[in-house]
Amino acid sequence: MTDEHGDEGYAGDAVLVDGERELKVRAVLRGHFQPIDGYYHWYGRLDADPAVTDLVEGGRRELLLRTPEGEATATLSDPDPWQRYRVTGTSRPPFAVETAPAHD
Repeated sequence: MTDEHGDEGYAGDAVLVDGERELKVRAVLRGHFQPIDGYYHWYGRLDADPAVTDLVEGGRRELLLRTPEGEATATLSDPDPWQRYRVTGTSRPPFAVETAPAHD
């Protein structure tokens, strides 16, 4: 999905993977290519869930985030006032993105 600003994204079911532990979550993710640094930056929120709070334990944490469209290392940081955790990543996102056509 692409929003009115040209950001690509995903909204739906996802899985947080921490070693052997897998936790089902709902995610809303967006992203865009940043030409200044040459990386794709993606970000979003996970729906409030006490199990996510327990997993993160009040601090910043790197985990694997998996959607039906892909997976990527994600950084979870402090929750907002509604207990939705911020998730961010750089490079390949855990969702499908439109790629540039190949040039011959």
